Amino acid sequence: MLNIVLFGPPGAGKGTQAEKIIDKYRLVHLSTGDILRSELAAQTILGRETKKYMDKGELVPDSVVIGMIGSKLDENQDAKGFIFDGFPRTTAQAEALDNLLQKKGTAISMMLSLEVEKDELVRRLLGRGQASGRSDDQDESIIENRIKVYNSETAPVIEFYEKQGKYRPVKGMGTIDDIFERLGKAIDSVN
Repeated sequence: MLNIVLFGPPGAGKGTQAEKIIDKYRLVHLSTGDILRSELAAQTILGRETKKYMDKGELVPDSVVIGMIGSKLDENQDAKGFIFDGFPRTTAQAEALDNLLQKKGTAISMMLSLEVEKDELVRRLLGRGQASGRSDDQDESIIENRIKVYNSETAPVIEFYEKQGKYRPVKGMGTIDDIFERLGKAIDSVN
């Protein structure tokens, strides 16, 4: 089973590249944001539990998110693998994900980390903000803060996978196709 953590700062192109990887390798996309929204919409037990936290303006605990991911793994037992997008964001989440996957008889194959220069991230996000209307992508100071938060809070997950020999940095600069070609080479090297 091919299980990939797709990683990188805001604006690195994770969403764009995830779609291409899913199409080529026939993986199931596990986006924690999408999962949370679908659980809420379906009013599942986990969705109702999630709503309690969100209604208070609190973060959804890792245990709830891991429960949702576990449900998605169970629903897709015949999958060739999964691509994790937006999770894990902390070392504690990475450890919890490893434990969950071990119970399911599988593991993370690799972490693909899109490496993009800060100036390019800002340029891409401002462009996305103009196209999408997303307010968090239109204010350069907010973008700078999101990148800073990523570097301080999320980037340490790289070290977790690096210690396991699963970290694969991929240059995220250039055309979409050039970046996808580099990602494909990284995937094919272990697949």
